[in-house]
Amino acid sequence: MSFTTLALIGIAILFLLILVRVPISFAMFIIGFSGVMYITTPMAAYNVITSGMWEQVSSYSLSVIPLFVFMGELLFRSGITEKIFAAAYSWIGHRRGSMATTTILSSAGFAAVSGSNTATAATVGTIALPEMKRFGYDRKLSAGSVAAGGTLGVIIPPSAVLILIALQAELAIRDLFVASIIPGLLLVGLFAGTIGILCSRNPDIGPAGGRSSWTNRWRSLGGVIEVFVLFLLVLGGLFSGWFTSTEAAAVGCVGAFIIVLLQGKFSRKTFAEAVVNSLRSSAMILFLVAGAVIFGRFLTITRLPFMVGEWAAALPLPAIVIMACVLLIYVIGGAIMDAMGFLVLSIPIFFPVALTLGYDPIWFGIMICIVTSMGAITPPVGVNAFIVKGLDPSLSFKDIFTGVGYFLIPYLICISLLLAFPQIVLFVL
Repeated sequence: MSFTTLALIGIAILFLLILVRVPISFAMFIIGFSGVMYITTPMAAYNVITSGMWEQVSSYSLSVIPLFVFMGELLFRSGITEKIFAAAYSWIGHRRGSMATTTILSSAGFAAVSGSNTATAATVGTIALPEMKRFGYDRKLSAGSVAAGGTLGVIIPPSAVLILIALQAELAIRDLFVASIIPGLLLVGLFAGTIGILCSRNPDIGPAGGRSSWTNRWRSLGGVIEVFVLFLLVLGGLFSGWFTSTEAAAVGCVGAFIIVLLQGKFSRKTFAEAVVNSLRSSAMILFLVAGAVIFGRFLTITRLPFMVGEWAAALPLPAIVIMACVLLIYVIGGAIMDAMGFLVLSIPIFFPVALTLGYDPIWFGIMICIVTSMGAITPPVGVNAFIVKGLDPSLSFKDIFTGVGYFLIPYLICISLLLAFPQIVLFVL
């Protein structure tokens, strides 16, 4: 049996294990270890675990993950979500579709401290869905804005997905964070513009609210401005070279702890919940990294990633067409499984393809992050759609996916712009 055939069989069994609900990290570990042992020797397979996996998981750079997760957990318990939502509505609540736009802006704000699409959709949706229902918003627009806004959680830094991409592809976390800012803001602007166009064509789907006084507007920034300053300190220090990625995350944790104290939200229970949830999330990510290391070694031995790259480069098609097909695979993958899981599974296969085609690795990292997050709202699965359904069981999946459809267009526009003009991502580096 050739190595290529063995690799394809391994990938097929891997997907079969995932379909029967074996955790992705365990499935990758099982297939990777078994494949290495079959090709080489049991001792060589054990050496991959004792040396390769340990070297990766014990890396100092991985400490950035639990630190950023802990920062987000602390800020979440400071009540920041409600404050961001209230502040955004105070400033734009008098415009048509303002509640839906507020949902997008609140999602972007919460994304900057959570780094998770599901957490962003669940947290912001808990507040936004009842409010939009109370103001008489169209159910489709309400569901779509919550689901689409949630996807910003993995695009806007600091993002656990971007950190994972950096570790998997051996890229600088700082570079990915910097490069993701413009695409993230572009997507926020396209979402807001879509809501504006929809509400201008049919004002009934997003009625305007009352106009807040300037006093109330400035007062609403209390509790939000501290987090904004912390965000600027963490990312500004990271981008300017004051901190390494891990140091920036540590500064963020200290700042978040001070904010919680100043706002009178600290308690033993709050701190314990933040620690436990941070450990749970970090362990999940680290298990994914460990499984990906073993599976990646198996694929490397079979040389499948390099063969795929050489095959793609030899196709009589423009590189942009091949890349569009690769990105389509990521959209589909993001639609049928967790974004983080699909990324650690697919990066060893498609990253060499992108390099062979001559694309910049930072640009490719941002692109797969965006298109995979788009998969989180793409039928038939779309994990964020199920989160919205769980938050409001009265919503039908037809209404949810119809509302989500409004926001697939700005996603496609954003992806097309970045595909046609890569400098949108790269000019800040």
